[in-house]
This record gives sequence, C-alpha cells and structure tokens, in this order.
Amino acid sequence: MGVDLGDLAVKHTISLQSLSGKIVAVDAFNIIYQFLASIRQEDGTPLMDYKGNITAHLSGLFYRNSRLLESGIKPVYVFDGMAHESKGKVQLERIEAKKKAEQRWKEALEQEKFEEARKYAQATSRLTKEMVAESKLLLDAMGIPCVQAPSDGEAEASIMVQNGLAYATASQDYDALMFGSPMLVRNLSITGRRKVPRQDRYIMVEPEQIELKETIDSLGIGRDGLIFLGILLGTDFNEGVKGVGPKTALKIVKEHKTLDAIISYVKEKYDYQFEVDAEEVFHLFLNPPYTNPGELKWRQIDPDRVMKMLVQEHDFSQDRIEKTINDLQKITKERSAQSKLDQWLG
Repeated sequence: MGVDLGDLAVKHTISLQSLSGKIVAVDAFNIIYQFLASIRQEDGTPLMDYKGNITAHLSGLFYRNSRLLESGIKPVYVFDGMAHESKGKVQLERIEAKKKAEQRWKEALEQEKFEEARKYAQATSRLTKEMVAESKLLLDAMGIPCVQAPSDGEAEASIMVQNGLAYATASQDYDALMFGSPMLVRNLSITGRRKVPRQDRYIMVEPEQIELKETIDSLGIGRDGLIFLGILLGTDFNEGVKGVGPKTALKIVKEHKTLDAIISYVKEKYDYQFEVDAEEVFHLFLNPPYTNPGELKWRQIDPDRVMKMLVQEHDFSQDRIEKTINDLQKITKERSAQSKLDQWLG
C-alpha cells in the first residue's frame, strides 16, 4: 500500500541508461508483487507452468533484471523480514480486500467482462514463502545479490542508500522517502509501453527519480514533517485521517509543526483518534530496524542454473531464455572490454 504523496513529490523523468554503473537497492516484495499483479492472461489468470505453479514472479525477475543488467545497472534485492506488530491490522485488511477482489473477479468472468476481470484479478496477488525462496534462487543464479532485512525491506534499502552502499532505493511506494532514502527511483520494473486501464490507448512509462532534499525543500518542511504528513495520509502502520488528502495534510503539518499539535488538531477538527500510537509510528520511520548487509558482490549469470530452473522446472521457452542470456552475456562482455580500454587509455 504505502504512503500516497500524490503530486507533492518532485519527480524527474530519467532513462535506465542514466543509472548505468550505479547500485540500486530494490524493495523486493514491492517489485515482485507488481510482477504477480501485471503478468497475467487476458482474463486475469496468472502466468503458470503446465503443473499449475504460478511463474509470473520468475518471468518478471528474469526479463526485467536482464534489461537492468544490460543497461549497466547493479541491482541488489532487499527482502522483508519479520513484519512489525503494527502492521497486523493492515495485513488483515489486505486479506479481506483480496477475498472481495476474488469474488468480483469470479463474477466478472461469469459475465464475460474480461477487462473488469483482469482488474480485479490483479488485486488478488499473493506472495508465498515458496515464491520468495524461488525468487532468491533465480536472482542468485543471475549473479544478483540479495539482502535479508530484519523487518521492513524498504527501510533496510533506504538506510543502505543513506550509508552510501547504494545510489537509490527502487520502489513504487514513497515510504522510502519517509525512511530517509536520499534518492528514490520509481517505475524501474514497469518501464515501457503500457495500456491505460479501461481505455483503448497506450502510454510510455518511464523511470522517475525523486530526491528527498529537493522534495522536502519544495514543500517547506523537514524530514520529520514528511513523516507527519505520511501519518496523516496513512501508512503500512496506521490508517490515515478520513477526508485528509495530500494538500490538506501538508497544510496541517505546516501550521501545527509538532506531532502532538497535529494529533490534537485532527481530534478536534475531524473527530479522529489514531488507532495506534502515532509517536511509535513516527519513530519506526525515523529509526527502523536495520542490519549491516556486508560486502555486496555481483557475478556473471550462470546459464545452466537459469535454464534448469526456468526451462526444465517451469516450462519457459528454451529459445527465448537462451536468446536473453546470450544477449546479456554479449553486452556484458562488450561493456567489460570497453571499461578495460577506457582504463588503459586513461
């Protein structure tokens, strides 16, 4: 879910090539959920192998990361650990929302409203422990390092960027900014031509870069104020104040300055009382659990392991997988040769 900052964040369109040579800490669960939601058949049925195993996460990870590596980007995937107890209510709400979406998907299929069916199907995505384990194995076979966060993966990635271990956090959510990531990259996993929902037209989706300092300076608030704003709008740890959108939330934060003053104001103005300790939520964003990931290492792709996993075990097209691997190896080899030439000439 994440915080919705709407148009408040200052965004800059960039290209994948502009990230060449940079380490990007990817919020693994966020990206994999996108693959599970988007890689589906016309009626919303998820991509599966002949045995009925869902393979959308593997398809997305393989082809998208092949493109990132071809562009010279060095991704590191950061996986969620134990969810904080404050997320319990949000997780229950998500389970209920998935059940409702499944029912609507079934009804839309019965009425042969396939576009509606696909929309509802996307909201039913579930990431299992088996999928997480498979994702880590595939990334390892592709030579991409993984980091296991103690709690929130986006928080871990954000602190890695703060500590200079990565250039940016990659996620569709804006939470990374609240966790203090100096740089956020969005649309890394959905770059390209995309159909506009319920419309007969397509748009080009390009990566966006958001710098924390530029955004909070433009809003006239500090990082504390950004966290206050997020708490008003709703986070993974708390519900937002009903009737308060991004612009209203910003106005409240700028006028009331402290969290205590904000809590008192919304209680009086909106008859609203936070269902959790807002102070605790504030500190979860300010000082989240973190572990030192150690040295990050990228290796060459292991074609045999990738082929065994995708083609032999999950029925992917052998020709297409081989072509993608060969193209990646060729580009990587050329880049390595050019780098050595540049060093020699320099």
